[in-house]
Amino acid sequence: MITMKNFAAEDDPILREVAEPVQFPLSEEDEKLIEEMREFLINSQTPEIAEKYNLRPGVGVAAPQLGVSKQIFAIYLTEFDEDGNVTDVIIDEVFINPRILKHSVKKAALSEGEGCLSVPRSVPGLVPRPRRVTFEYQDIEGVFYEVKLSDYEAIVTQHEIDHLKGILFYDHINPEKPWEADDNTIVL
Repeated sequence: MITMKNFAAEDDPILREVAEPVQFPLSEEDEKLIEEMREFLINSQTPEIAEKYNLRPGVGVAAPQLGVSKQIFAIYLTEFDEDGNVTDVIIDEVFINPRILKHSVKKAALSEGEGCLSVPRSVPGLVPRPRRVTFEYQDIEGVFYEVKLSDYEAIVTQHEIDHLKGILFYDHINPEKPWEADDNTIVL
């Protein structure tokens, strides 16, 4: 079971490397990693398990964050009710060898900024990213898919794709005016 001790810290050089493409069929190690990544995300969003194992909640995790330089990430994005119970699963997918095909000129940023499981501290500021993206990826069988996402879903996906390129979220923050959005950025 993946816990917070398995995450590469933000100063680990692997987080600044470009991850290697994944070959198919998947190796047993890749299959096990994928299963554990997805399990971690579900556990981190399950209050009793998260509390028991001191897990920070996450909606996405990339292989480099776990010390594996491969182009794999998982997203488990849900909606919750006021009691913290999952009411709907929006995205539950593993993305392999993702590639952005196109993106909007208009940008979006989350009003509270972004966080990262590999960055155990608050880094204040807006993280502007394309508001809409179209990208392709392979699933665990190697089948190609093309998907279009916008707003929060696009931001989460781009955050994880950045991990595969050696980019951390705070690289996008304007150091002089961290909370200022330009005319081309909508704050969500």
